[in-house]
Amino acid sequence: MLAIQRTYVAKKGEVDQKWYIVDASGKTLGRLASEIAVILMGKHRPQYTAHVDTGEFVIVINAEKVVMSGNKLQVRHYAWYNGYTRQKLESYADRLERKPTDLVVMAVKRMLPKNPLARYMLDKLKCYAGPDHPHQAQQPIALDLGNKKTKE
Repeated sequence: MLAIQRTYVAKKGEVDQKWYIVDASGKTLGRLASEIAVILMGKHRPQYTAHVDTGEFVIVINAEKVVMSGNKLQVRHYAWYNGYTRQKLESYADRLERKPTDLVVMAVKRMLPKNPLARYMLDKLKCYAGPDHPHQAQQPIALDLGNKKTKE
Protein backbone atom coordinates (compact mmCIF):
# COMPACT_ATOMS: atom_id res chain seq x y z
CA MET A 1 0.00 0.00 0.00
CA LEU A 2 1.34 3.43 -0.94
CA ALA A 3 1.71 6.18 1.61
CA ILE A 4 -0.12 9.38 0.69
CA GLN A 5 1.99 12.50 0.82
CA ARG A 6 0.20 15.66 1.82
CA THR A 7 1.01 19.08 0.41
CA TYR A 8 1.58 21.78 3.02
CA VAL A 9 -0.45 24.97 2.50
CA ALA A 10 0.37 27.93 4.74
CA LYS A 11 -2.50 29.81 6.34
CA LYS A 12 -2.80 33.50 7.11
CA GLY A 13 -0.97 34.41 10.35
CA GLU A 14 0.65 30.99 10.62
CA VAL A 15 4.06 32.00 9.27
CA ASP A 16 6.38 34.00 11.52
CA GLN A 17 7.63 37.09 9.65
CA LYS A 18 11.12 38.42 10.30
CA TRP A 19 12.59 41.86 9.62
CA TYR A 20 15.64 42.26 7.37
CA ILE A 21 17.75 45.33 6.67
CA VAL A 22 19.53 45.92 3.35
CA ASP A 23 22.13 48.60 2.62
CA ALA A 24 21.63 49.78 -0.98
CA SER A 25 24.78 51.89 -1.25
CA GLY A 26 26.76 50.90 -4.34
CA LYS A 27 24.32 48.10 -5.29
CA THR A 28 22.85 47.68 -8.77
CA LEU A 29 19.17 48.61 -8.76
CA GLY A 30 17.77 45.68 -10.75
CA ARG A 31 19.68 42.96 -8.91
CA LEU A 32 18.77 44.45 -5.57
CA ALA A 33 15.08 44.86 -6.47
CA SER A 34 14.69 41.30 -7.73
CA GLU A 35 16.16 39.81 -4.56
CA ILE A 36 14.02 42.08 -2.36
CA ALA A 37 10.90 41.04 -4.30
CA VAL A 38 11.66 37.35 -3.66
CA ILE A 39 11.91 38.02 0.09
CA LEU A 40 8.70 40.10 0.14
CA MET A 41 6.81 37.33 -1.67
CA GLY A 42 8.23 34.64 0.60
CA LYS A 43 9.66 32.51 -2.23
CA HIS A 44 12.87 32.00 -0.23
CA ARG A 45 11.00 29.85 2.34
CA PRO A 46 9.92 26.24 2.03
CA GLN A 47 6.44 27.23 3.30
CA TYR A 48 5.80 29.48 0.27
CA THR A 49 2.15 29.52 -0.74
CA ALA A 50 1.17 31.67 -3.71
CA HIS A 51 -2.17 32.93 -2.36
CA VAL A 52 -0.97 33.67 1.21
CA ASP A 53 1.38 36.44 2.32
CA THR A 54 4.35 34.39 3.55
CA GLY A 55 7.00 37.06 2.98
CA GLU A 56 9.20 39.01 5.35
CA PHE A 57 9.61 42.73 6.12
CA VAL A 58 12.52 44.47 4.36
CA ILE A 59 14.11 47.79 5.36
CA VAL A 60 16.22 49.45 2.65
CA ILE A 61 18.65 52.16 3.79
CA ASN A 62 20.87 54.45 1.69
CA ALA A 63 18.48 54.24 -1.28
CA GLU A 64 19.97 57.47 -2.65
CA LYS A 65 23.29 55.67 -3.26
CA VAL A 66 21.91 52.95 -5.56
CA VAL A 67 23.66 52.64 -8.94
CA MET A 68 22.70 51.57 -12.44
CA SER A 69 24.97 50.10 -15.08
CA GLY A 70 25.81 52.03 -18.22
CA ASN A 71 24.12 55.37 -18.76
CA LYS A 72 20.64 54.23 -17.73
CA LEU A 73 20.29 57.07 -15.23
CA GLN A 74 20.22 59.59 -18.09
CA VAL A 75 18.62 57.49 -20.86
CA ARG A 76 15.72 55.73 -19.09
CA HIS A 77 12.62 57.65 -18.08
CA TYR A 78 9.58 57.29 -15.91
CA ALA A 79 6.43 58.25 -17.80
CA TRP A 80 3.02 58.99 -16.37
CA TYR A 81 -0.19 60.64 -17.51
CA ASN A 82 -1.33 63.69 -15.59
CA GLY A 83 -4.61 64.55 -17.33
CA TYR A 84 -3.16 66.88 -19.96
CA THR A 85 -2.43 66.11 -23.60
CA ARG A 86 1.05 64.66 -23.18
CA GLN A 87 2.70 62.26 -20.80
CA LYS A 88 5.09 63.57 -18.20
CA LEU A 89 8.66 62.27 -18.54
CA GLU A 90 11.38 62.29 -15.93
CA SER A 91 14.79 60.64 -16.20
CA TYR A 92 15.94 58.21 -13.55
CA ALA A 93 18.64 60.70 -12.52
CA ASP A 94 16.07 63.45 -11.94
CA ARG A 95 13.83 61.06 -9.99
CA LEU A 96 16.80 59.91 -7.89
CA GLU A 97 17.58 63.53 -7.04
CA ARG A 98 13.95 64.50 -6.31
CA LYS A 99 12.63 61.32 -4.62
CA PRO A 100 15.54 58.95 -3.90
CA THR A 101 13.41 56.14 -2.49
CA ASP A 102 11.09 55.97 -5.52
CA LEU A 103 13.62 54.16 -7.73
CA VAL A 104 13.86 51.23 -5.34
CA VAL A 105 10.15 51.11 -4.51
CA MET A 106 9.02 51.26 -8.15
CA ALA A 107 11.56 48.65 -9.25
CA VAL A 108 10.42 46.25 -6.52
CA LYS A 109 6.74 46.98 -7.22
CA ARG A 110 7.13 46.01 -10.87
CA MET A 111 8.74 42.68 -9.86
CA LEU A 112 5.89 41.65 -7.57
CA PRO A 113 2.87 39.71 -8.85
CA LYS A 114 0.11 41.75 -10.47
CA ASN A 115 -2.67 40.91 -8.03
CA PRO A 116 -4.30 42.40 -4.91
CA LEU A 117 -1.89 40.54 -2.62
CA ALA A 118 1.03 42.54 -4.06
CA ARG A 119 -0.17 45.68 -2.27
CA TYR A 120 0.26 43.95 1.09
CA MET A 121 3.67 42.68 0.04
CA LEU A 122 4.76 46.18 -0.96
CA ASP A 123 3.54 47.56 2.38
CA LYS A 124 6.22 45.41 4.06
CA LEU A 125 8.96 47.31 2.17
CA LYS A 126 10.32 50.23 4.19
CA CYS A 127 12.68 52.39 2.14
CA TYR A 128 14.81 55.28 3.44
CA ALA A 129 17.16 57.63 1.58
CA GLY A 130 19.72 57.87 4.37
CA PRO A 131 21.27 55.44 6.86
CA ASP A 132 18.72 56.12 9.64
CA HIS A 133 15.45 54.24 10.12
CA PRO A 134 12.83 54.06 12.93
CA HIS A 135 12.65 50.25 13.07
CA GLN A 136 15.33 49.45 15.67
CA ALA A 137 12.74 47.85 17.97
CA GLN A 138 12.10 45.07 15.42
CA GLN A 139 15.79 44.03 15.62
CA PRO A 140 16.29 43.62 11.86
CA ILE A 141 18.76 41.05 10.53
CA ALA A 142 21.36 42.42 8.11
CA LEU A 143 21.28 40.96 4.58
CA ASP A 144 23.81 41.41 1.80
CA LEU A 145 21.74 41.52 -1.41
CA GLY A 146 22.27 42.80 -4.93
CA ASN A 147 25.80 41.52 -5.44
CA LYS A 148 26.82 40.19 -8.81
CA LYS A 149 27.45 36.47 -8.50
CA THR A 150 30.72 35.33 -10.00
CA LYS A 151 31.85 31.86 -10.96
CA GLU A 152 34.69 30.50 -8.88
